[in-house]
Amino acid sequence: MTAKRKVILVTDGDIYAAKSIEYAARQIGGRSISQSMGNPSVKTGPELVSMILETPHDPVFVMFDDSGLQGEGPGETAMKYVAAHPDIEVLGVIAVASKTHYAEWTKVDVSIDAEGELTEFGVDKYGVREFDVKRMSGDTVYCLDQLDVPIVVGIGDIGKMGRKDDVKKGSPITMKAVELILERSGYDECTGKREDKSIP
Repeated sequence: MTAKRKVILVTDGDIYAAKSIEYAARQIGGRSISQSMGNPSVKTGPELVSMILETPHDPVFVMFDDSGLQGEGPGETAMKYVAAHPDIEVLGVIAVASKTHYAEWTKVDVSIDAEGELTEFGVDKYGVREFDVKRMSGDTVYCLDQLDVPIVVGIGDIGKMGRKDDVKKGSPITMKAVELILERSGYDECTGKREDKSIP
């Protein structure tokens, strides 16, 4: 029987997120589905699953973005399909905060603030701690509570956060979220890890 593909879901798909996620994937020897970027998402769940299954290395990062659409948008519809697919094992979700007009709430297991510190509180798009415990707002998080995933990590706007997560600095907040997901899921992040740590 073919082993399930190991996937990390990311609730953002703009160019800054794509650069940081592609960087993170390289650092751990994984792959990013670059075609999953978009604001909003344009690839369907079946299209993304096909790409995931053709990707040569795990873990595979997939981005989803609803661009502030209220309720379940195209990104979330695709995310639910991918997460429920029998050939895919979701290692975790990086839930990205936003402050769009129709921002919605989700539960998170832990957040990482802009200083790289773990916190039980949610964070805003700048990575600043908020007042709600294990809860944060974003525009592609509407369906996360419905997914059966081992861990949801909340962070601010990937690749931004007042330049504290800039890819030129090695996207340290994104990297910490990825490392936490790999650690909590029991995935051996050392397998296939690249030695080249250069920043693009």
